Amino acid sequence: MKMNQESLSNIGLLKEIAELLNNETELSSMLSGAVKKLIRGTSFTTGWIFFIDKEGSHELVSHENLPKSLSDRNCELMKKGGCWCVNRFRNGKLTKASNIIECQRIEQAIEENRGDTDEITYHATVPLQSGNESFGLLNVAAPNKTHFSTDELALLESVAFQIGSAIKRIMLTKKEQEVALIGERNRLARDLHDSVNQLLFSLTLTARGGAEMTGEAEVKDTFKTIQSLAQEALSEMRALIWQLRPHGLENGVVEAAKGYADMLGLTLELKVEGVLSLSSKIEEVLWRVSQEALNNCKKHSGEKNIFYTLKSEAQSIRLTIEDRGYGFQYDRKQTLPSVGIQGMRERVKSIGGDLTIDSGLGKGTTIIVQIPY
Repeated sequence: MKMNQESLSNIGLLKEIAELLNNETELSSMLSGAVKKLIRGTSFTTGWIFFIDKEGSHELVSHENLPKSLSDRNCELMKKGGCWCVNRFRNGKLTKASNIIECQRIEQAIEENRGDTDEITYHATVPLQSGNESFGLLNVAAPNKTHFSTDELALLESVAFQIGSAIKRIMLTKKEQEVALIGERNRLARDLHDSVNQLLFSLTLTARGGAEMTGEAEVKDTFKTIQSLAQEALSEMRALIWQLRPHGLENGVVEAAKGYADMLGLTLELKVEGVLSLSSKIEEVLWRVSQEALNNCKKHSGEKNIFYTLKSEAQSIRLTIEDRGYGFQYDRKQTLPSVGIQGMRERVKSIGGDLTIDSGLGKGTTIIVQIPY
């Protein structure tokens, strides 16, 4: 039996999309490229992808040629609220490509006069899956189209299967990279501990011995200066090793922060509120921010007692690190690289969080981190 022209076209399109997916290593560009090829190679005129997490929250991660009504105000209607396809996915009732009744987001756009809908009222939807894992939904639409054929739905399922497999591959690759990075950090930490750390320790002992052996005041002072500098360098090296390989993080960020503070000679007044079950990504950011903040407390606050509060709120985690030391005049319009404020803010922002600082001369400093989870 000879294949018709449409079947041959679909096979060619699937081959193109497969080649794109196999060559891409970044999730965002991979999804964008796949949606573009799907739209350009079919009668569909627009498409978008929602990622949906285990709690049911959705995120618009890719879209192509949305009508003005849906792209209005930076795709506002696509990023908030619920709809039939997302709700069905959350309830486990969307397991294959399906025709969807009128799009609720389009209906809302019409009610709010958000602009042209390009005569789109319905869309088809298909889950993005790999094995037993589900990542979200691929949706497509076309003007005046209220029903999608069996062949169109079959094509969507094939494309969705390819995209789901590619998502899983990229996630596994990133996980492997994270494991490799941790391994490299541990190796570097071991090397620093076994070489530079030991040399600095030996230099400290040698300088102290030299100071005790000489009777000349000038020479004694020189040895004491060398000993002091070596001791300071040794403390810095130990802090660096801690940053590379945070002992105690396996027991949570609070224990890691407590151990790091002890090493710096600080005392943490700990307070934990709510049940905390943090992802490794959030825990890593909180740990790095804690390190930088505690370093700043050690160097600039003049205080040894630090108030450290980690609180679980309705949909976010809140970390507060407060000292009651010297403080400083903080201008939010300027970055202060000397105390790493910009670095902390960028880390928190990278996972959708927010960092604020409250400080004043003689009033101490409070750092607040708020991260959705």
